[in-house]
Amino acid sequence: FSWGSEGTTRKVRILDVTYNASNNELLRTKTLVKGAIVQVDATPFRQWYEKHYGVLVGSKRPAKKKDDAADEVNVKKSKKVEKKLQSRQRGRTLESALEDQFNSGRFYARISSRPGQSGRADGYILE
Repeated sequence: FSWGSEGTTRKVRILDVTYNASNNELLRTKTLVKGAIVQVDATPFRQWYEKHYGVLVGSKRPAKKKDDAADEVNVKKSKKVEKKLQSRQRGRTLESALEDQFNSGRFYARISSRPGQSGRADGYILE
């Protein structure tokens, strides 16, 4: 699935079919068709976002020990990496709807391919 505004693509797991405009029967049987709205796992996108921008998003995480959390925050970075992260921070905005979805661990996405024909489901995150 693709995240258009960030320009990144990640392989994610489809969790649930939540809406299908053509037929409620397809929703009840969880059939994957082109145009269906599905819920996908947000973890790969969250990991990419945290690494790319150097900020933590999503509050639902298992609590770590104090030592582990302190080590993760105080990881030594080169000046070049810190400068790169600072430049990325200037243009960074995360919509409140996406932040809520990060907190729940699930994104809403639309399937743009024809999964029955190709054997795989491609799509994009709804923002």
